Amino acid sequence: MTLTLKERLTAYEKLMRLDKPIGILLLLWPTLWGLWFAAGGLPPPDVVLIFFTGTVLMRCAGCVVNDYADRNFDPHVERTKDRPLAAGVIRPAEALVLAAVLMLIALGLVLLLSPLTIKLACIAAVIAIIYPYVKRVFPLPQVWLGIAFGFGIPMAYAELWHALPRVAWLLLIANVFWAIAYDTAYAMVDRDDDLRIGVKSSAILFGRYDVAGVMAAHAVFIGLMAWIGWWQMRDVFYFAGLAMAVALVLYQYRLIRGRTREGAFKAFLNNNWVGCVIFIGLVADLWFGTRMLR
Repeated sequence: MTLTLKERLTAYEKLMRLDKPIGILLLLWPTLWGLWFAAGGLPPPDVVLIFFTGTVLMRCAGCVVNDYADRNFDPHVERTKDRPLAAGVIRPAEALVLAAVLMLIALGLVLLLSPLTIKLACIAAVIAIIYPYVKRVFPLPQVWLGIAFGFGIPMAYAELWHALPRVAWLLLIANVFWAIAYDTAYAMVDRDDDLRIGVKSSAILFGRYDVAGVMAAHAVFIGLMAWIGWWQMRDVFYFAGLAMAVALVLYQYRLIRGRTREGAFKAFLNNNWVGCVIFIGLVADLWFGTRMLR
């Protein structure tokens, strides 16, 4: 298939999911939580820029690797059948080259950081590459996804503290439960197709308890974030952000309780705002708390 330059760039955009930034946002929020928690305020702007750019690059690379791994599955799934690799618009070898270029650029950025952060970045890259294959053998691949999407947290502490304190790992665990919650809602959209082609997911594992599973994971996530806030001596603004997150989660319950594809997908997308309000609450708490102490 011969493509014009514009068509090829559009295909690359879709392959990297730049037309659907929800994945970047769900990866970005935990990274920002980690940076602001670790800094106890505003992190160094150059570090924020490197982490932000690296997050976008690795998310794009992860999408390309995921589509390469699923290129024989995606044509049989309603939601993914028109992806560039599944539709034959982009060749598999071309996708691998794109993924390699994205990862090399990300590596160039990471080399500007501390040795411990570089080591963790390499581990994060391996975790991201393995994820597409985990969902073929592990009945709860959302756990792996949560680790992949939250690994920016220990990286943030590694860069700013040059150490990996317990709070970094607790924040990562909280993010794992958040990923179980939002990606189960996402998996509810594809459950029938996944059952047919043999791909595993939490929506399949939980069965008729899928809605309860989503809400339980959200409850553990919010509970852990509250415990971390208390432990780290956060104040009213942080907990106000968590209260707003709880309201959003209750809205998500209304969306998924009918188990429709449309409702489940809307609930998945709504998690961007969950991550956002928690971040806003954290930033406000650190900003106003610091000013009041002066």
